[in-house]
Amino acid sequence: MQRLMIADGSDVVRKVGKRILSELGFVVVEAESAREAINRCQAELPAFLIVDAALEGALDVIQAVRGLPNGKDVRIFYCVIEADLKKMMLGKRAGANDFLLKPFDRKILTSVFGGLAVAA
Repeated sequence: MQRLMIADGSDVVRKVGKRILSELGFVVVEAESAREAINRCQAELPAFLIVDAALEGALDVIQAVRGLPNGKDVRIFYCVIEADLKKMMLGKRAGANDFLLKPFDRKILTSVFGGLAVAA
């Protein structure tokens, strides 16, 4: 099973995301802060990482993961509330691969991650 981390300050967002993504076949790990996300990634790198742009230190998380051994292999999704080009470019420059718009739901997560849980 593919490992996926959700780094988001909202308990509700993490719980909903975890429930949906677990049903898709991911082993989901949660982090409520940038520090916790970095520490967990240092301990065991996920295949996928969802980082909320509103999380304090979100860009630091992305850069830290990219600096880890095999960190370049993690597919990072930068989660934004609206298609804010400036914010999205900051995420891209930090090392994000893709973007997710919040609030996400089952339909969005299934379309983005549906085939990825068993891939690789």
